[in-house]
Amino acid sequence: MPAPRNPLKAALAQGRVQIGLWLGLTDPLIAEIAASAGFDWCLVDAEHGPNTVTDIRAQLQAIGERAAPVVRVPINEAWLLKQVLDLGAQTVLVPMVESAEAAARAVAACRYPPQGIRGVAAPIVRASGYGAVADYVTTANDEICVIVQVETRAAADRIDAIAAVDGVDAVFIGPADLSADMGFPGRPTEPEVLAEIDRLIERIRAAGKAAGIIQYDAAAVAQYARAGVTFIGAGSDAGLVSTTLRAVARSAKDAVAGGTQETVGPA
Repeated sequence: MPAPRNPLKAALAQGRVQIGLWLGLTDPLIAEIAASAGFDWCLVDAEHGPNTVTDIRAQLQAIGERAAPVVRVPINEAWLLKQVLDLGAQTVLVPMVESAEAAARAVAACRYPPQGIRGVAAPIVRASGYGAVADYVTTANDEICVIVQVETRAAADRIDAIAAVDGVDAVFIGPADLSADMGFPGRPTEPEVLAEIDRLIERIRAAGKAAGIIQYDAAAVAQYARAGVTFIGAGSDAGLVSTTLRAVARSAKDAVAGGTQETVGPA
């Protein structure tokens, strides 16, 4: 029996737009709800979300096959990528990749020898069904999807070399960090930043790789999809929960303030 097919890797290779959600609240129930909401993928964020390896495992179990699970590791380290892959993640997002060498290190960490350096422990890890997938070691490499994140001026200057690395499936552009590094902190819609993002998308696509980005505005999501971006984050659990709760509180208080208010004493 071979390793499970990775539907996200296949979709990106075919140029199909995949819409997803960021998960940073560490809650398996939220992950389960999100995975059932119609997103193509759900990303467990261990870079900016306080997700431990145990939290990641619980959310991978909650997501199941309802959506394609993605894990963003906090740092480009082979030991950490190994743990995440052993938990069953087939798609990883590696932040702060600034060179072809760093991209190649990420790819190597996600491949069993001789193509890479991933440690072999298939019979005892979740990724192989604890040994139920007999051919996991010989077939897993083909189903791992490696997405590297470009989010600094140094990385942008080396985009052609990064995107050319064999084994990199997609290059994700981080607008927040990129804009800050370009001198526009908190202003990712500055014309100079948007122009640089457009250039990066063009170079990524020219290399034959999928391009990714996160945008919370539906019109911007559609715009980037038309530009050829196929891995698009459309929101986050933390953002949606906080925005919705504030809106409900405001709406209820506005409704009360707009009506007749009476002082109600104790019963």
